[in-house]
Amino acid sequence: MNKKIYFLTSLFLVFSFGLFAQQKPNVIYIYADDLGYGDLSCYGATKINTPNLDRLSQQGIRFTNAHSTSATCTPSRYALMTGQYPWRKSGTGILPGDAALIVPADRTTLPKLFRMAGYKTGIVGKWHLGLGNAVEKNWNGEISPGPNEIGFDYSFIFPATADRVPTVFLENHYVVARDSADPIEVSYRNKVGNEPTGKDHPELLKMKSSPGQGHDQTIVNGIGRIGFMSGGKTSRWTDEEMPLTFLQKAKNFIDENKSHPFFLYYSLTEPHVPRMPSTMFKGKSGLGYRGDAILQLDWAVGEILKQVKAAGLEKNTIIIFSSDNGPVLDDGYQDEAVTKLNGHTPWGALRGGKYSAFEAGTRVPFIVSWPGTIKSKTSSALICQIDLLASFSGLLHQEIPAGDAMDSENIIDALTGKSTKGRLVLVEQGGALSIIKGNWKYIETNKGIPYEKLTGTETGNLPLPQLYDLSNDLGEKNNVAEKFPEIVKELQELLRQIKEKKNTAN
Repeated sequence: MNKKIYFLTSLFLVFSFGLFAQQKPNVIYIYADDLGYGDLSCYGATKINTPNLDRLSQQGIRFTNAHSTSATCTPSRYALMTGQYPWRKSGTGILPGDAALIVPADRTTLPKLFRMAGYKTGIVGKWHLGLGNAVEKNWNGEISPGPNEIGFDYSFIFPATADRVPTVFLENHYVVARDSADPIEVSYRNKVGNEPTGKDHPELLKMKSSPGQGHDQTIVNGIGRIGFMSGGKTSRWTDEEMPLTFLQKAKNFIDENKSHPFFLYYSLTEPHVPRMPSTMFKGKSGLGYRGDAILQLDWAVGEILKQVKAAGLEKNTIIIFSSDNGPVLDDGYQDEAVTKLNGHTPWGALRGGKYSAFEAGTRVPFIVSWPGTIKSKTSSALICQIDLLASFSGLLHQEIPAGDAMDSENIIDALTGKSTKGRLVLVEQGGALSIIKGNWKYIETNKGIPYEKLTGTETGNLPLPQLYDLSNDLGEKNNVAEKFPEIVKELQELLRQIKEKKNTAN
């Protein structure tokens, strides 16, 4: 009898533990690349329709004051992973494709937090945070450290961006379909091999490069890239199929891990250049390839929603959608993004865009869905992607060691709709640093160029202080620094204090 009671008790405990594990919500973070605040129909776009993201928004919270930390990709992704402002650490600017890993492997990261809580963790898509311990690396052997070392159980990525070499997939530590008889060589300093470049052979390009933007080195799939590459012919992806491969890998990860909690970081490539959407989307938007890429992005989100529902996980999965920074049109290729804009406004009512200290550089779409738990609403809470680490630490009751994630704040109540309040203060990184407190935004003085002709971007750089009241001047047209010198002084001092906060991650 005692053995029977012991057996039944043990069975109950095992069942209860399994039930508890399943009650932990799965988390899927979908990260677009260069998508603007005004690029989705749920954010007011009228020239393009994004029904799947609209549906995600309707069943969750659509945030109107959500931000990446930075107006470019590498620093935003660094902040997402580490919970630290990227400007605190040198070497966190836009990385070349052969860069070494910049995320500390000995610190708490977003995937490590989930793994500590018993989750299976995976990344599929763009990485752009460096690989290995040095620039010089053997692309034909094991490449480490990388995503696996900073907390991902599974990794299927490309190293940097689609416009940079090497144009290959890596699964965990190895290039997919590598061939020892055709070794890969990569350089961002000197030409390697004998393959044609866009600069020397423009007649071979199926998409012309924009002059002066550096996309005229090794040609892959008829498109000039940044950087030089030779070898690896069987490993190279084609631009039209690459996003579809990422989508399938993401769906596979969901299916393979549906029996226990998982965290999936699905890092899309759209609408970053080179914009070469799959055939079924070409010409569908009427806005050129950039618009077509946004339609492809929206479709991919719909496919993820279908996969989650088919796995029976819809009520127990948090889906977060956002973008790494604001929009840019002419960013290296002549792809009709400018000439076929047709009245579409990727930046919405905001000023600036990618590379800019103005709001369009970092204010991005941000949607959180958790059916059955989160009610549909729109929130104006000030939130930032840097806060996901501390917020999920709070939700999952996982303590972050002292000194880690130093700039991340627990705003889980705002993210789940329990509160209308988010952060009180946020520092943004564009050409210059800026700080938001309440409705006030101060942009520090900067001697950089105020307008980048190559990309058509207002950078926000001025040698004078800038102060904007975002409550009635969201477009940052009226600099009121001279009118409110006391507020300028207050925000200057606050920014100074935040800058001088001890940096323990270097």
